[in-house]
Amino acid sequence: MATEKEKMLAGELYDSTDPQLVAERRHARDLTRAFNNTAAGEGPQRKQILSELFGSVGKHVMIEPPFYCDYGYNIHLGDNVFFNFNCVVLDVMRVKIGSNTMFGPNVQIYTATHPLDAAERRIGLEFAKAIEIGCDVWVGGSVVIAPGVNIGDRSVIGAGSVVVKDIPADVFAAGNPCRVIRYLQPPTDLPGECNVG
Repeated sequence: MATEKEKMLAGELYDSTDPQLVAERRHARDLTRAFNNTAAGEGPQRKQILSELFGSVGKHVMIEPPFYCDYGYNIHLGDNVFFNFNCVVLDVMRVKIGSNTMFGPNVQIYTATHPLDAAERRIGLEFAKAIEIGCDVWVGGSVVIAPGVNIGDRSVIGAGSVVVKDIPADVFAAGNPCRVIRYLQPPTDLPGECNVG
């Protein structure tokens, strides 16, 4: 029989009050509290905390505190990823973020969701859907990214958008719900590789 964590990671209904999951969330809270209490000049300490918190971290990652997440180990970052102040990642399932991707302040990324059935919600069941954000993406401030969304390489998401469906590569998209506004010309000479966490 599957554990509650195994169900969670498989995207099935699970009980979030399971003691193992409660302990893992508490560990993530301890690490994010330590990270959020660091000073701007404590780069090596921040790097050490993030390497313990996240599933994988690329080179030259910069996160401005405060930052919050559920578990941490489901977050995978490529190189040169930047999060501005006050971002939240509810990483009940995998969140993969490609290299050279930037997030404005107050961005919220939710893999966690709840059943439509009130009886299932009442007994504490929930589930999640993985999120993947490509390389060279720019996500504007206060964007909400809903469970199960994929955002293609080099796309730009306008500030305040609510992204509830996949966004293709090389577009500017905005609004609530977020939709493609126009297509962008893909660059032909980007240096380096596209690493997705």
